Amino acid sequence: MDVWQRYWPVADVLAHLAGRWRVERSVRDLTSGAVGYFSGVTVFSAPDGDGGLLHEESGDFTWQGTTRPATRTLRFLPGAAPGTADVRFADGRPFHELDLTTGRFVADHPCAADLYRGEFTVRDADHWRTVWRVGGPTKDLELTTDYAREG
Repeated sequence: MDVWQRYWPVADVLAHLAGRWRVERSVRDLTSGAVGYFSGVTVFSAPDGDGGLLHEESGDFTWQGTTRPATRTLRFLPGAAPGTADVRFADGRPFHELDLTTGRFVADHPCAADLYRGEFTVRDADHWRTVWRVGGPTKDLELTTDYAREG
């Protein structure tokens, strides 16, 4: 059995994610076959005291032989149910809900004519994965991100 087919339940997603994570991501264009890679870190910190976490990702993204610095910021706020999160873009727009109480969750995010479908799985206290499948008139992508807790 693939290690990612076994799920580790998380009682409180915000408490679980807090801290620093090593990030490795592959980006596959399913139409062209092109593959890119991101390598970096994600820090989940609580700077505002609003009960949420600021997700700050930074590293290097390589696509078609060119490597560039890349960053991303998200907000993880307390969700509607205990232990869940309401994930938002840095500007406050809604992204998706997140409930890892079973160790696995699927979220959808419509973006213009495209649909982003993310599967979140937790392997253990120090490892989790997201797989986003992006489909639409001009996109056919799969983004797989592995997180490993640092320190």
